[in-house]
Amino acid sequence: MSIQEVTEETPVAGEPARLPVKALHGAAYKAAVALSKAAAEGLDPIVAELIKIRASQINGCAYCVDMHTKDAREIGETEQRMHAIPVWRETPFFTARERAVLALTEAVTLLTEGHVPAPVWDEAAKYFDDVEMAQIIWSIAAINTLNRAGVATRAWVAGSYRPDLAR
Repeated sequence: MSIQEVTEETPVAGEPARLPVKALHGAAYKAAVALSKAAAEGLDPIVAELIKIRASQINGCAYCVDMHTKDAREIGETEQRMHAIPVWRETPFFTARERAVLALTEAVTLLTEGHVPAPVWDEAAKYFDDVEMAQIIWSIAAINTLNRAGVATRAWVAGSYRPDLAR
């Protein structure tokens, strides 16, 4: 994963970047990216991308939505399913396992009830073992960290990510 830095002159939604956060504190950025990679290691790659896409949509991180839909496409995810992620409950396109991880991603990202509701946790735990649940929780935490840094600083421009340069 490589998020490409932009300059103060590069507009995001018509406004300049606020802070080149990667350049100013590269160690924290590298740690967040390393956490994201470590969390997803061994996790079903489609599940990992669904987590990143859904959390990024919720957080309004256009760059990360662009990045992770491109990455998902690279590993075989379909356009139909990616377009349906925001309305996953209303479609037949996702497995029970994927629905459980999407619900958990939403619950952890939003924390609207101040916690993750037991039924959401229990549903995910039916499909994922303890190791996978730990990977999922850390994956959700990592993408939320990266989303928040990107949204707060406007450091990255949607459309600029290229999977071929990230390898």
